[in-house]
Parts: sequence; structure tokens; C-alpha cells
Amino acid sequence: IDTPFLGLFNDTIELYAKKSNGNILLSDDGTTIHNLKLNGVTFSRSSKRKELLDRILLNYGINLNNEEELCVDAEERNFAQKKHNLISAISEINDFYLLAKHTISSIFKEDVKEYLDSQEIIYTPQFISRGSIDIEFVFDFQIAYKNKEIVIKSFNNLNKMNLPHFIYTWNDIKKVRERITNKSFMGLAIINDEDKEIKSEYLNALKSEGADFILWKERYNKENLNKLAA
Repeated sequence: IDTPFLGLFNDTIELYAKKSNGNILLSDDGTTIHNLKLNGVTFSRSSKRKELLDRILLNYGINLNNEEELCVDAEERNFAQKKHNLISAISEINDFYLLAKHTISSIFKEDVKEYLDSQEIIYTPQFISRGSIDIEFVFDFQIAYKNKEIVIKSFNNLNKMNLPHFIYTWNDIKKVRERITNKSFMGLAIINDEDKEIKSEYLNALKSEGADFILWKERYNKENLNKLAA
């Protein structure tokens, strides 16, 4: 199954499906973990990296078998949801190539959590919402106010693999949430720009789609703090 999303080597993510005990088994054929290993990323020597991997798999209901395939069982009725979950897991796990060092001092999502806590913001972590095509999407955080709702995605590395996925999911959820809650619905990307330059075309893409962003080094600027306020 070809998808429009890019993998680790800028090739498109491909999934494989086969009948299994009356259900449909979806798999990445081991490509995701194999490509990470080619980039020097392993999980056996880093308990922090393994913990983060397990968390991603749990969030999306994905299994990692003995052949190091990412896979999930689906039925005809939930095939689209399971396929989306597998693609989402692959996209997030691909970001491990940025963590190819033997030790990991910090996971950016945890930094964002501490940032929200420091501002005494009440939020829902791992927020799940159903879109217009009846597929559930997951965001890192959700903030609910009386007249506004914000969903947040943290990006340790913003690139052409994960940016389109965020824009698509936020746009699809927006239509449903605004109709249900009668609130404005804001998509907010918090982007790690420590020791790296963020391409202007990525930021322009967010703006052009109606989403917004906070660059990490500017997170305490009044303008950015106002983006989190009611």
C-alpha cells in the first residue's frame, strides 16, 4: 500500500497487508527499525530510547514482533483507522534518527510538558479526537478554554515528513471540533530550534494553512505566551 508520506530516506512509506485468521494484518515489513539501524539507532543500549518507543507503540496500539516489524491487526470495519495509526507510529519512530547518540538527555515532548506546567496551564496529554472521515487522531496536548480550543504538537525536528501529517490531521479535526464545541479551534506547533535552523518555508506552510507555531528559543516571548492564553 503506497502512502503520500515520506520515510527516513525521503522515500514514500509503504505498508503491507495480508489475510490472517479472518482479519487483515498490516505491517511495515520491518523497514522502519531496519532503516534506523542503518543510521546507528538501536534500542537495546538505551533504556530511555526504548521507553519512548514503547510509549509510541502503546499510544497507537501497534505491536513490534520478533522480526522487528511494526504491525497491527485490523478488520474491514476499522481498516482505515488501523492504517492511519500505523502510519502515525512509523512517522514518529522515524524521528529517532535524530537521537542516534548513545545517551538521550531530554525528550522534547517532556520539555514542552514542563513548559506548559511552568505557565500553570491545564491541559490534556495525548488528546484523541475523531476527524471528518471517522478516523481518530492523536495530538500531544489539548488546552480547552470557554471560547477557544488549542491542540499542540511538539516537533523536535520539523521536516517534510512530519509537517504535512500535522497540517492534514489538524485541518480534518478542525471541521468537526468547531461544529461540536462551537469554539474556535487552533493548531499549534511547538518547534525545537536549539542548535538548528528552521526552514522558513515550513513556518510559512503552517501560517498559510491557518495554524500557528512557537519556536522554542522564543517560548517566553509575550507574543508566544499569548498564543497559549484564553
